[in-house]
Amino acid sequence: MTGKGSAGASQDLSEGGGDLGKVTMIAAAAAMGGFLFGYDSAVINGAVDAIQARFQVSSATLGFTVASALLGSAVGAAVTGSLADRYGRIRTMRIAGVLFAVSAVGMALPFAIWDLILWRVLSGIAIGMASVIAPTYIAEIAPAAHRGRLGSLQQLAIVLGIAVSQLADYLIALAAGGSASNMLGPLQAWQWMLGAELVPAAIYLLLTLVIPESPRYLVRVGEDDQAKEILAEVEGGGPARLDRRVTDIRKALGSEERPRLRDLRGRLGLLPIVWIGMALSAFQQLVGINVIFYYSSSLWQSVGVPESDSLLLSLFTSVINIVGTVVAIFLVDRVGRRPLLLVGSAGMALALAVAAYAFGHATAVGEEVSLDFAWGVVALVAASSFVLFFALSWGAVVWVLLGEMFPLRIRAAAMGVATATQWIANWAVTVTFPSMRDWSLSGSYLVYTGFAVLSLLFVWKFVKETKGKTLEEMTG
Repeated sequence: MTGKGSAGASQDLSEGGGDLGKVTMIAAAAAMGGFLFGYDSAVINGAVDAIQARFQVSSATLGFTVASALLGSAVGAAVTGSLADRYGRIRTMRIAGVLFAVSAVGMALPFAIWDLILWRVLSGIAIGMASVIAPTYIAEIAPAAHRGRLGSLQQLAIVLGIAVSQLADYLIALAAGGSASNMLGPLQAWQWMLGAELVPAAIYLLLTLVIPESPRYLVRVGEDDQAKEILAEVEGGGPARLDRRVTDIRKALGSEERPRLRDLRGRLGLLPIVWIGMALSAFQQLVGINVIFYYSSSLWQSVGVPESDSLLLSLFTSVINIVGTVVAIFLVDRVGRRPLLLVGSAGMALALAVAAYAFGHATAVGEEVSLDFAWGVVALVAASSFVLFFALSWGAVVWVLLGEMFPLRIRAAAMGVATATQWIANWAVTVTFPSMRDWSLSGSYLVYTGFAVLSLLFVWKFVKETKGKTLEEMTG
């Protein structure tokens, strides 16, 4: 399939005959890092209670164990920009792939809780690297008219990774007799859950051997001829047009020096566009989405749902997440980024408020907590609606925006700072939820409702539309 003659195709594709099918395959291969990001982030969901029972830790320690990967993610995201500019996008992907593989083995074979925490920090570094390099690379390889959809492949890969991890958790627990604490061969079921990540990590490493380097990175390091070859494949065009594209890229880069964190400085400490990217990243997490994916099994059990049923509910939530992401892919280049964010914020706020009200009707008898069937249905519909609105808006669109909104000269460095902010916010939400749940599950969801409302106001005031612009037109 090519962009030539297709409705809504970019001028690049319609004039030059670039191969949209090929660039889609390249973007999908790069997005495998997003799959690992999703898998690694959510696979802990089925293992949470088993880990607490195995190591006899408190809710606070359990929360820190789950969230420890996010500390590593912040580090990985912060260093990836400089790594990507120094060594290239593809080599950086390979480093992340090796870290995913090594940490998967380590997490499967911990001998103490602190040992598990260290391996999760290492896996978090890999997640942080993948979260930066995949959208950066896809934005740089994709034609402008299709960049939103291709950039959304990152989020689709993330949600597919989440769904596969939930399915793996369910099947492994089923094979072990219905509980992650049961033995399955020489290991407990939860250990197999964490170790299974080795398979997608190996696939990711293989894929990085067959995709090309970013043409914008190649221009930065003076490999103009190789950059033109890749641009000809993904955008098309004759020699004169390819020369102009390379000239445009070099002009947008501003200089041959690698961008550093000091290049992000402005009158308010940082450039305004960097603050906006950081705020988008923070709000994406502060609405509490990863409470669903890290703790949903534990959450449903806390209101009386059996373990096997709670794992199925987690899988159902992941399917909803996929549906919403597919909707976002179809809409992001049609209606734009900003409208989707506004609709998503409003929908999330309403769904979270309803979920808070429903969980407020949970009753406790001794240590047993239960939720009436009717209120359980309301809670499930509200939680599912929240995930749907998040997936069709903030889940996919924020990654698209982060990959394209920054001026090219500072893109990698700004992307690293914004994504590090996302992981820090994710860590704060994840590490506090077990204690907040013990305090008040309903109150916790009201806090997330407040952040959803604030996210709507922020987008309305500060976020500009980027649909249809080339990366070289992004000036901040």
